[in-house]
Amino acid sequence: MSLFITFEGCEGCGKSVQSRRLCRWLEKLAVPVLLTHEPGVTALGRKITRLLKWSKDTTISPMAELLLFNTSRVQLVEEVIRPNLEKGVNVICDRYADSTTAYQGYGRGLDMENVFAVNRIGTTGLIPDLTVLLDMPVEKGLARKTGKQDRFEKESVNFHKRVREGYLELAEKEPEHWLVIDAEKDKEEIAGIIWQRVSKLLKS
Repeated sequence: MSLFITFEGCEGCGKSVQSRRLCRWLEKLAVPVLLTHEPGVTALGRKITRLLKWSKDTTISPMAELLLFNTSRVQLVEEVIRPNLEKGVNVICDRYADSTTAYQGYGRGLDMENVFAVNRIGTTGLIPDLTVLLDMPVEKGLARKTGKQDRFEKESVNFHKRVREGYLELAEKEPEHWLVIDAEKDKEEIAGIIWQRVSKLLKS
């Protein structure tokens, strides 16, 4: 049975690095694996990404963000994630529905019942087998970001603190589905912790 593994965390936490690392390890073991990310990848997702992250002349309300992210998500699930899982390919996704809960729910302050309801539609009920949360103080994560900032990276430190608190609360509620790691640890150590958990899931 194939696994669906997602990586979550605030800006600059290193989730993209670690998701790629896990993918390479699985590839070396000849384990079927696909690495994808939100909200891009599909043709529709790439267009929504440009609008959500880089639009300068368009005002986007928090509710519109919630709906747009889930529009992209349902396309990704139906076009990429679910078909590969059904073929026996393990799927690793850099961000998923928990990002929307953290950013639009906790960060923007949207009603959580609405967020969960829309996320259920956007995921078509597909839940990860494991969610890896790379956690670190938001100031340190933001300091790691270099180059041009998108709409979310430009948000206040308080916004990002609410996002972090949201992630930690989500993980606390479902510890059996989450792996929380101190993202300030050495990259090799982090990769080892992730592999230890994933290898157990593969064996089971």
